[in-house]
Amino acid sequence: MATQTESLAGVENHVRTNVPKNISNIIFTAVDDLKGTFDQSKVIKPGAAFPDFTLSNAVGKDVSLSSLLASADKGVLVTFYRGEWCPYCNIALSFLQKHFEAFKAKGVTVVAVSPELPNTSLTTVEKNELKYEVLSDKGNGLARLLGIVWKQFDSLAEVSKALGVDQLARNGDESGELPVPTNILIDKNGVVKNVHADPDWAKRLEPSTMLQWADAL
Repeated sequence: MATQTESLAGVENHVRTNVPKNISNIIFTAVDDLKGTFDQSKVIKPGAAFPDFTLSNAVGKDVSLSSLLASADKGVLVTFYRGEWCPYCNIALSFLQKHFEAFKAKGVTVVAVSPELPNTSLTTVEKNELKYEVLSDKGNGLARLLGIVWKQFDSLAEVSKALGVDQLARNGDESGELPVPTNILIDKNGVVKNVHADPDWAKRLEPSTMLQWADAL
């Protein structure tokens, strides 16, 4: 069975070899540009208190950080992803699902967050057969507090439209803003213990590393 890294590399290779060059060049230029401009210094740091939140889940029910922490034995792992339309995100979410029981055994509750509206979040849950909560951060309010929001370059937004990704329908706005893929482990006291934010959206942290984070709680 392929690892997460191998699966992600397979998607990237497919884009490089099978997507028309005029489109793939825009995509990979955007990746390089974001890697060069994303300010890691603004990302929330270990030791900081994670902002309290209440977000809607995939069926429109409010879920708060306080409720997640109360039900977790040791902590909460929050993963931010771009949207159901992103194949890299779906791979990362599915690999978290494969390790769901391992996180649970270590006392860690897993939750995923994107700017997509609850109806699209439900599609994500069903497509990837997820057992953990998928929350809607409409307008990227929470992601903005964490310093992980960026605005898509105009050329990339046009590619998204050409590929049939309607962000107004999915996110409820046309801001073009997305979260950088990010994983954050929070302890029972609401304090950030570990953070990984990577502006290269084709690269994701392996669940095995996050399980090592959990071991240290």
